[in-house]
Amino acid sequence: MAIERRAFLRNAAVGTLALLPLPALAQDAVVTLVADPTDPVADSEPGRWAAGELRSAMRARGLDVQQAASVRSAPSGLVIVLASTGAPATAALAAGRALPEGPEAMLLMPGMLDNRAVLLAAGSDALGLVYAATELAERVRSAPSAAEGLELGAAVAERPANRVRSVARFVTNEVEDRGWLHDRQFWHGYLTMLAGHRFNGFSLTLGIQYDYPQEVSDVYFYFAYPFLLKVPGYDVVAAGLPDDERDRNLETLRFIARETARRGLRFRLGIWTHAYAFDSPRVNYRIAGITAANHAAYCRDALAMLLREVPDIAALTFRLHGESGIREGDLDFWRTVFAAIPTAKRPIALDLHPKGIDARSIALARETGMLISISPKYMGEHMGLPYHQAAIRQKDMPPAGGAVRGAQFALSEGSRSYTRYSYGDFMQEGRDYDVVFRLWPGTQRLLLWGDPRFAAGFARHAGFCGAGGLEICEPLSFRGRKGTGRPGNRTAYADAGLAPRYDWQKAEYTYRLFGRLLYWPDAPASVWQRPARAEFGAAAGPIERALASASRILPLMTTAHAMAAANNLYWPEIYTNMPIVQVDAGQPFSDTIAPQRFGTVEPFDPQIFQNIETYARSLLAGQPDHRVSPAEVAAWLDGFAAEAEQALAEAVARRPTGAAYQRAAADVTIQVALGRFFAHKLRAGVLWEIHTMSDDAAAAAAALSSYQEARAAWVEAVQAGQVYVADITFGSEPWLRGHWSDRLSAIDADIAQMARLAADTNGGGMGVASGAASAVAQALSPPPERGIEAAHTPPGAFRRGQSVALSLDAHRAQAARLHVRHVNQSEAWQEIAMDGKEGRFTATIPAAYTDSPFPLQYFFAVMQDGRADMAPGLGADLCNQPYHVLRQA
Repeated sequence: MAIERRAFLRNAAVGTLALLPLPALAQDAVVTLVADPTDPVADSEPGRWAAGELRSAMRARGLDVQQAASVRSAPSGLVIVLASTGAPATAALAAGRALPEGPEAMLLMPGMLDNRAVLLAAGSDALGLVYAATELAERVRSAPSAAEGLELGAAVAERPANRVRSVARFVTNEVEDRGWLHDRQFWHGYLTMLAGHRFNGFSLTLGIQYDYPQEVSDVYFYFAYPFLLKVPGYDVVAAGLPDDERDRNLETLRFIARETARRGLRFRLGIWTHAYAFDSPRVNYRIAGITAANHAAYCRDALAMLLREVPDIAALTFRLHGESGIREGDLDFWRTVFAAIPTAKRPIALDLHPKGIDARSIALARETGMLISISPKYMGEHMGLPYHQAAIRQKDMPPAGGAVRGAQFALSEGSRSYTRYSYGDFMQEGRDYDVVFRLWPGTQRLLLWGDPRFAAGFARHAGFCGAGGLEICEPLSFRGRKGTGRPGNRTAYADAGLAPRYDWQKAEYTYRLFGRLLYWPDAPASVWQRPARAEFGAAAGPIERALASASRILPLMTTAHAMAAANNLYWPEIYTNMPIVQVDAGQPFSDTIAPQRFGTVEPFDPQIFQNIETYARSLLAGQPDHRVSPAEVAAWLDGFAAEAEQALAEAVARRPTGAAYQRAAADVTIQVALGRFFAHKLRAGVLWEIHTMSDDAAAAAAALSSYQEARAAWVEAVQAGQVYVADITFGSEPWLRGHWSDRLSAIDADIAQMARLAADTNGGGMGVASGAASAVAQALSPPPERGIEAAHTPPGAFRRGQSVALSLDAHRAQAARLHVRHVNQSEAWQEIAMDGKEGRFTATIPAAYTDSPFPLQYFFAVMQDGRADMAPGLGADLCNQPYHVLRQA
């Protein structure tokens, strides 16, 4: 047997078995499903559900599907055996060879059993069998014929690379969400899709539609308990909500949790808000019957009742920081609420959103006796490059003056502000809690996203320093937030004919990439190409390439230019123009360092990327910098845009049709335009900073020209964006709603101001004229390619309190420095000068520095031929980790 996939081959080699061809199948052939009723995996509820899915897929393609208790009793024709990897049938077929081990592993293998040709679909557990059966079902559905779908060129053997692969869906408004919430057909299709794409968890998230309980309007499920329960002993109600609607809500929650569990997935309920008093005259439901005196007790008893009424709740997520409505550090409230969890008398995994929590919060969670996880944001509330940022913004470090808004946010905006947007100091070795990253939806909320390389990159880095995996916040997560729900299709198409029946169907490719690649990052391209070929035919390849290149644009720009870490203030898809020229300290530009203008904005990762102002200063000073420059980012953006445009043109030439193609083509075109806009604006920003520092007229003129090119690109986005409605709402503020056309006036105003100042040769510069001509020339030229000649072999695990010697072979380099830090975002990076001799550079991390509970991360900054570079640095596909990590022994 040829082994097609070897993700499970970590501890055992698998020999080669003879691959026995299956008999040819006619379209009306008989296929018999055999599931041993004594096999606990095959006879599990998920196993039976998976058998039903496979049966339905084959019958839909015209096959006559029968059921039998054993291979011997099956009628003539192909037999498909559904079993556990530990079943006798599996052992007989594998003939003693090693099988995929561990949770959720799956195996598809043809062979002979009882003198019959059989196809084995096996799992190490119930969910593994679900994956095996749904893999077969998809092959049957997408192949030219059912018979071809059941032909395996090689055995398929897989086990997951990440323990946690989850999707979160938010309830944010009544107008748009009430319909899908209660739609049983929606859930059947949606949850089946998640299981088929190898996710193992689903989170329904309530209470996230506002940041604070002030100026609210639509509070549907905001304080969730009274929308689900009438708790005995309390007269707490959501005033205006009929009792039968409340009871229907609870029954719907039971149904969703039950259907999730029936497919073998873990159901998690997110309860993000415990505020009950809403400071607003426009609120649609007021919470009555609750006071400060009974608040904690009511929440405890409501949670206990909810866990009894919905027995398929397997996990809970809580937000503990000030936006929950509870003052940070109020442990008495959470101790009371958490006391409800053990009363369920079953395991309930407890997940803490880490913003503002500390050791006391974690200790409180331990008192429940449940498994604990912490779910930090992967990179702020956005999607950036796939690696974990090497450093956080200075803006996110603890403020010198203490908390910004007093006691309510004493931790998250005070001494523990570094927990807001990354993994903070939670990556200690030997921790007794899991870490599961959450990929937030700020960067790309509306436009179709799909890049296999980036998805595989996220999958490879989801287990960073022993983390459990990744939960993605699905596309459209914040649609209609802050009371802006609107009737009509959630996908916001102006032509309803472009909208799929259910919103998730537009983004099914996104789910497929994340789910299948989180399960196995090295999956073959056929995993995502099979359905595309069935949908787009000859145009499938170019469409895939176009979308992949386009999908790298906004994550790259977000990483390099973090105008705000909060998605409440920054929406790169429909970008609110931040002025290059004038300082604007108002919203939405408050979440960046002063003075607030385009050139001063920090990157999300200031250790790997330069900002515009710093880059301009280094050009003027002739001072090389190892970090990625804005000029390099602009060149990458231009390259991705050109690749996407060319591939889309190839697709158009093959004349694809249909709404799915029209949706993909429109979104690729918009992202191409955005890539060019940001590339030109980055160059304009650099040139303008050179002008302000040098008073150089040529720099000002070049900046103005680049800005005008950026505007022309934005107009292309406006035109392509006509497929969408005029007011696309992800919040009530003007920067969270509207259309690309709305943003032109701010761009024009900034360009006009730049033109006025450019006409003044004494434009307020600092008089640093030297180097201006060279700086302008470099800013307008393609940046030199990276790639130093350097080799380094990371050492094995280190021992705490012992020094670590490192060496770098770089024979053409003139100097090198080691940059090192604990894997702790609250700390600054350290630099150590390296000793060089005959092309080998050496440095030692002192024993005193390794004496900490954290792993180490490091990279090298190298000077070679007058240029600065870093090793390992970012690779050409931008998917790698640009630093090394050392774990403790």
